[in-house]
Amino acid sequence: MVNRMIMENVLHRPVRTLVSILAVAIEVGMVLLVVGMTTGLLEDSKRRVGGIGADVLVQPPGASYIFSFTSAPMPIKFGEKLAEVPHVLAVAPVLFNVHISGGINVVYGIDMRSFDRVTGGFAYHEGGPLTGPDDILVDDWFAKANHLRVGKTLRLLNHDFRVAGVVEHGKGARLFIPIDTAQERLGAHDKASIFFVKCTDPGYTEDVVASLHNLLPAYQILSIQEYMSLMTSNNLPAFNAFVTTLIAVAVGIGFLVIFLSMYTTITERTREIGILKSLGASKGYIIEVILREAGLLSAIGIVAGFVGTFIAMKVIQAYFPTLPIELTGTWELRATLLAIAGSLLGAFYPALRAAQLDPLDALAYE
Repeated sequence: MVNRMIMENVLHRPVRTLVSILAVAIEVGMVLLVVGMTTGLLEDSKRRVGGIGADVLVQPPGASYIFSFTSAPMPIKFGEKLAEVPHVLAVAPVLFNVHISGGINVVYGIDMRSFDRVTGGFAYHEGGPLTGPDDILVDDWFAKANHLRVGKTLRLLNHDFRVAGVVEHGKGARLFIPIDTAQERLGAHDKASIFFVKCTDPGYTEDVVASLHNLLPAYQILSIQEYMSLMTSNNLPAFNAFVTTLIAVAVGIGFLVIFLSMYTTITERTREIGILKSLGASKGYIIEVILREAGLLSAIGIVAGFVGTFIAMKVIQAYFPTLPIELTGTWELRATLLAIAGSLLGAFYPALRAAQLDPLDALAYE
């Protein structure tokens, strides 16, 4: 009987029902997409740094964990000193350039020979290595997103580059240019932003880190494993505040729409509530009916939110292949609980108000 009454109430007001469902769906979708994109970018960055194959990285004092925020104050000749440390197999200097066009892309200025020794070399889908100062390598995701093939021209850093090769993604950056060209474009002659160090055996990593600390005591020297462990949301500037703010906005939308919907519904159904109370319905029964109706709208909205999120993911990834989105079971559960909590809180005051209506006043309501 109660379920039938709830369904009748929901179907009797289709526009209001759809608006409530849409509000909950937007709330769930915002939470999942915001967290999915930020988590995806963070995890993708970690995987690409790990994919370089280095064991140790050397950065200047006070350098950021986010490579695009790192300047280039280190003399490139440091690489010769690093190579002399026991158990060091190869050292690759890299100079970061940041390209902002259609998104933020970190461009690696590399020396092909040393970078190949550290990484084991690129896997080429098309073309070959850098041979001239105007050559550029792009990874397969960037090539797909920008419709690039070998021989095409790419305008980057106010300079025209020729695509020399399309490589497998996962080796640090998506774009690679000769380090001499990067130094010229950045005005950082004979400088490097970071040194990737490859050990003769991964088991020597701690020994190499200790030796490098003695050699360069003021510099930031980390094993790749330590760097990966530091790449969390807690160590990124304002990351948690950004995510929390957007989630609060999303939950607020769901709360307010459900509150308004249930409040106006109670006003319209004052006589019906009066009839129920005159027939002996208790306050708890009235509250239960209202909250169950809100719960039904919330459940449908959550399902719609998940469906909409997966559709949005497919659309985003089709147009922006380089933008990774990763959904986790933890955040899917959190989004569900937030939507349910927001809906029930939004419906609680209207339900309480309905339960406190005087039957005689409610029956006389026009």
